[in-house]
Order: sequence, then C-alpha cells, then structure tokens
Amino acid sequence: MTETGTVFVGIDAAKAKHAVAVAEPGRSGEVRYIGETDAAADAVRKLLTRLAAKYGKLHICYEAGPTGYGLYRQVISLSHDTKKSKFRPAVRKAGASKSTG
Repeated sequence: MTETGTVFVGIDAAKAKHAVAVAEPGRSGEVRYIGETDAAADAVRKLLTRLAAKYGKLHICYEAGPTGYGLYRQVISLSHDTKKSKFRPAVRKAGASKSTG
C-alpha cells in the first residue's frame, strides 16, 4: 500500500464494533482488511487519525442506517470526506423467473 496519498476507508458500521478495510484508488489498487474496532467515538477518532497520518487524505465509505448516522457526524467533525451506501436486495414479483434474459 502507498504510505501517502489518498485511500478509501470502508466501514461496516455496527452497534458494538465496526469492521474496517482500506483500499487504494484505481482498478489495480490494493484492498486490505484492517480489522474490527470498537464503535465508541474515541476509538473511531483514534483509528481515523492513525490512518490519516499513514496514508494522507481519507475518503470514508460507510453503511447508511441507524449506526451510520453517528458515524457520519463524527467523520464530518474530523474533516474527512464521506460516502454512504445503502444496500437494497433485488426485488422480484412473486413467481417471476430468476433469469434476466
């Protein structure tokens, strides 16, 4: 991984712990799972401060939802860019075929 520049930090937000991964930009950028961190505000601040010192600019991507709102406010207060994602399951009408063709 590059030691300075811009990286994307993916956070799977949960009530007790957040799972964290870091990805370099571009198609050939390396993706690395960092691990889990406590969801407490102080633990998240320490993690993001440590990652910013190592990699430079952070783009934070997180899951929208009840646990994501507090995370969003904290990330904004630390002056990092954020992107939220909302995963929606594919919906089919009852009896519809699984094929797309």
